[in-house]
Amino acid sequence: MIRLEVYGDAATMASVAQLLDESEDVTRVRLADTVRPGHAVVVSVIRPRAVDRVLADVRAHGVPDEAVTLTREEVLGQSTTGAEAGLVWEDVLGMASRNARPIARYIAFMIVAGVVGSYGVLDYNTILIVGAMAISPDLLPITAVGVGLVDRRIGLAARALVTLLIGMTLAAAAACVSTSLQDAFGVIPEDFDIHSTVLGTLTTVSNETIVVALAAGIAGLLALETRASSGVGVAVSVTTIPAAAYLGVAAGLREADQARGAVGVLAANVAMLIVGAAGTLALQRVLTRRAASRPEPRTILRR
Repeated sequence: MIRLEVYGDAATMASVAQLLDESEDVTRVRLADTVRPGHAVVVSVIRPRAVDRVLADVRAHGVPDEAVTLTREEVLGQSTTGAEAGLVWEDVLGMASRNARPIARYIAFMIVAGVVGSYGVLDYNTILIVGAMAISPDLLPITAVGVGLVDRRIGLAARALVTLLIGMTLAAAAACVSTSLQDAFGVIPEDFDIHSTVLGTLTTVSNETIVVALAAGIAGLLALETRASSGVGVAVSVTTIPAAAYLGVAAGLREADQARGAVGVLAANVAMLIVGAAGTLALQRVLTRRAASRPEPRTILRR
């Protein structure tokens, strides 16, 4: 369920409380005075499908965004029967805004993923490649780009895309540096052949490249909404980190043709991931708006 808390002057909060209490999609409306004289707080529970509409009505009363707090709470026990799941656009937009910035933790994870991935490629070790995919947080900016495109927030989409490109560049660069150092110290396996690695097909864009990346974009967006991104993120990264690591290894070994092919595959994967995420989100938004416009029996909600 979604818990809404609104804070402001007492007169405005009384008006907001009345507004919420009259809505069929809002329950458990409470109005309480605060320690500060002349101020009050309104607390209520909102159906997920109605959050965006209710927030628009609250803002129409002159309530600033900083005075509004939304919390997603999990309901336990038998009371979860018939619980409603829905897309909360404010939640999605908030996550996208946070994920569109190249924070230090994101950069560190991408560099580490590139180093681990390079060892996976050089040692023919699929476990290390999967480990690199698990480390990479590239799902976050990918979905943020999709959110920006769907909501026509070009600035948000651009910031997220730049963050994604920074991450992919750092991962490939880290793999390149790692490979160059291993080559300089002579620790690359003597029988290593970049043309015969398990990732050797990552130099050509195929129908598999397109379909897998598109499906991964869909899964990634749905996983982010349900807070299951840590698991599905590995599936998303299967289309990015292996290609970035292979690109770095090829560059480190001065295999220009292989590197150019990996760049093409990586670019195609990123494009289809974004298309899959944006398309899924756009469809969800349409379905959510239709569901919100359908009236339901009053008996579903009890005050």
